[in-house]
Amino acid sequence: MTRKNNLRNLIFVVIILIFAIVVITQIMPGNNNNTLNTKAEVSHEIISNNSAQDGGSVEVIRNIGNPNGKKIACVVGVHPLENDTHKTFLKILPTMNNLNYCYDVYIINVTEDFSKYGSLHPDDQPGRQTGQELALKYVYPKIVNGSYEMALDVHAHGGAYGEHNTFVFSPVSGSVGESYGRNVSSSTQNISYYNPEFTTSGPYLTVPLNQNGVPAFYFEENSFISQNIKDAHMRELINAIDNLKFK
Repeated sequence: MTRKNNLRNLIFVVIILIFAIVVITQIMPGNNNNTLNTKAEVSHEIISNNSAQDGGSVEVIRNIGNPNGKKIACVVGVHPLENDTHKTFLKILPTMNNLNYCYDVYIINVTEDFSKYGSLHPDDQPGRQTGQELALKYVYPKIVNGSYEMALDVHAHGGAYGEHNTFVFSPVSGSVGESYGRNVSSSTQNISYYNPEFTTSGPYLTVPLNQNGVPAFYFEENSFISQNIKDAHMRELINAIDNLKFK
């Protein structure tokens, strides 16, 4: 009888130990299911890789930030010579903590070799038209059909806008995209709202997006300011977008 009792007690202790190990494993840092799922959400997809036909490729990094939040589309590379600002955005966004929204970043890679903005006049930039056509052909359909709250198109300039170094704008006056851009500007110290008279890329992305249900605006940064300032401005931009209240 004593032997049976001892066996039962041993089995009971083993069961308790197994249960305790399972519970501890679940609550230990690094083993939380939500944390693992959140990290697994970020994905990379090649949308187009036919450089011979299109003059470039298009890819997307999905679910940066809060994968359960409202979705925002971001685009870099429409004008390839402006790549210093594109690189800044790609560097800063993944470092931002506790984002409210989910960010998909569409990256346009024109296949020519580019350095920095400013060595050529805008109309002479190699690949400018190629990047715009890639945006219309591959990025626009993904965004307009992607259930996004808004879209951001990241650009740079060579100081052509006078005192307007760092600004946002939407090419469609009176649009929701303009409203969001103005809200971003009003909630930051260093990003103004300024609407240039002309933009070549508008008809290829931001204009049709605004006209077809996805509010969209540009971010423009002076390519010749220091990288530290570019980084700070980019953090301001992302924080402001991440605190927008969508209609």
